[in-house]
Amino acid sequence: MADLLIELFSEEIPARMQARAADDLKKLLTDGMVEAGLTYASAAAFATPRRLCLTVEGLLDASPRTVEERKGPKADAPEKAIEGFLRGAGLTRDDLEKRDTPKGAILFAKIVKEGRPAAEIIADVLEHTIRTFPWPKSMRWGNGTLKWVRPLHTILCILSREDGAEVVPLDVDGIVSGNTTYGHRFLAPDAITVNNFDDYAAKLKRAFVVLDSAERRDAIWHDATNMAFASGMEVVEDAGLLAEVAGLVEWPVVLMGRIGDDFLDLPPEVLQTSMKEHQKFFSVRNPKTGRIERFVTVANRTTADDGATILAGNEKVLSARLADAKFFWDNDLRIARSDVGMAAWVENLKNVTFHNKLGTQAELIDRMAVLARALAPMVGADADDAEQAAKIAKADLSSEMVYEFPELQGLMGRYYALAAGMSEEVAAAAEEHYAPLGPSDDVPTAPVSVAVALAEKIDKLTGFWAIDEKPTGSKDPFALRRAALGVIRTLVENDISTDLSAVALKGFGAHRVKLADPSEEADFTNLDLPINLLDFFHDRLKVYLKDQGIRHDIIDACIAMEGNDDLTLLVKRARALSDTLKTDDGENLLQAFKRANNILSQAEAGTNLEYSHGGDVKFAETDEERALFAALDQADSVIAPAMKAQDFSTAMSALASLRPTLDAFFEAVQINTDNDVVRRNRLNLLGRIRTLCASIADLTKIDG
Repeated sequence: MADLLIELFSEEIPARMQARAADDLKKLLTDGMVEAGLTYASAAAFATPRRLCLTVEGLLDASPRTVEERKGPKADAPEKAIEGFLRGAGLTRDDLEKRDTPKGAILFAKIVKEGRPAAEIIADVLEHTIRTFPWPKSMRWGNGTLKWVRPLHTILCILSREDGAEVVPLDVDGIVSGNTTYGHRFLAPDAITVNNFDDYAAKLKRAFVVLDSAERRDAIWHDATNMAFASGMEVVEDAGLLAEVAGLVEWPVVLMGRIGDDFLDLPPEVLQTSMKEHQKFFSVRNPKTGRIERFVTVANRTTADDGATILAGNEKVLSARLADAKFFWDNDLRIARSDVGMAAWVENLKNVTFHNKLGTQAELIDRMAVLARALAPMVGADADDAEQAAKIAKADLSSEMVYEFPELQGLMGRYYALAAGMSEEVAAAAEEHYAPLGPSDDVPTAPVSVAVALAEKIDKLTGFWAIDEKPTGSKDPFALRRAALGVIRTLVENDISTDLSAVALKGFGAHRVKLADPSEEADFTNLDLPINLLDFFHDRLKVYLKDQGIRHDIIDACIAMEGNDDLTLLVKRARALSDTLKTDDGENLLQAFKRANNILSQAEAGTNLEYSHGGDVKFAETDEERALFAALDQADSVIAPAMKAQDFSTAMSALASLRPTLDAFFEAVQINTDNDVVRRNRLNLLGRIRTLCASIADLTKIDG
């Protein structure tokens, strides 16, 4: 057994590519070795800004010798057929063995493949991996043909055993493998000779290189939070920034600096965004005031002055950046507080295209205002506030701050709306109407925000449906699936019951979409479009509920019911049915329903008869029949009012309670008796079961 150590040492690898590159290196190398017959015990990959590393433990010294028996043609087959078999197997006629079989004499061959030394296999696999490595972007340099993310300098590749280490010989475009690496670019740039992975990691640490990115992340966060705590501050958490910064340094040195007093009154989100995007700084917040007052930067080296020069330079650059942000902020506030206010920005949006077939951003705002006003009473919002909020929700797209930092759209709208003297509810809607942007984001809950958020997404869906720009396969360039899921979550999580088809019609009605002929316009109010759109919502709903453990067939059983355009009602029904079918009573009730339905289907087949009259207890002949009549009466008295109150759990519990009575009925009663009156009465009794079940969900769509 041997251990393998590989390092590919290059110029700086972009931080965003490092984690994926380490995973790719591990997969490509280990898959290639295993395919060649070289198995191993464990493997781990690492990345720093200047190196990719792979360590493999418990590697075989050589691939095993294999013997494969291959069946050939018949012994009396034409000579050309036999020669073709020999060529494919790489054998001669002397290597064949003739055997008698029930099908006659057959030629067989044993193909022996001798094992290959580990070093030989590793060299082949590593060279192929280097030459075909799947970098998102790569470059060529010098006179060679090799492509790498940045110029590749050295290849370390050694096999180590208890008796020592050997270099795996390899030459890739003049880069010859060896057993040396290099430490930190500035603090320890000399070559380092290594014997195995433990030796490698320890010597790198002494040469100011932390190999493990997780260790670098932990060190950065530990030092940053301790520094902030010592000053009575707290670091604003940002996992993405932490991962990125850990990919920029090999020897992290955490420094904390101050933000100039002139910039402390900027919105904290502006400070955070500017420092993160331009400088890769962490924000440090004063917990007493909520203001961002300091920053944390991570240097890649120690210095004689403990980072004072680095901090001074960073503070100077930061001041220049924040001076720009302050100029944008002050200028935007001046406009928001003017007599014209945010209307000036909305006017500018008349020159910004939303979509060439759906008009400008200003036209989008007009449609959103119409929709938000119509939706307001459905969600408990004030109609005037909802309309006003929709009219200014996207105004900040014209502001200088959002032009500089697009990720602040909506958030800056809230600040500017408050500066313009608008209510908290209207201002909040400007920020929240984009939500949710992802499956883990919170949905808006304030009524005005809900109205505008729904209006924005319904406008998008109905608009793109109207111009036939629907998602196809994996393509969804306008994020319509996300918009539909946003509508579903906003309605369901706020417990809003509404007729989605009617809402969609309002969306289509708000559109006057320019067609291919500019002289033509259409008012999209035909019913086919909303029905297609409702199907799309139902498909998204299945994805949403599947993540919550509710099966597709259960959702289909509920979609088949009347009122399926009320998504909140639909979800309540599906959850209740799912919970019921997880119980023994519910599962057995389903089987009893299917049995009853099958009997009725057979009895009704080829006739004009239907058994939906419920039967009459006076024709009952057995105690089990009479017990079922009584149980159905009892269940019906609970189910009818429960369904009226949309209390699906109570209704389905009452339905499931029929299970023992139904079991006894089917056990004791013969449905198709010779007495025609009794037979029809029993079939009508089964029809009553079918009708009662059908009032809750279409159980015929349930699997099993």
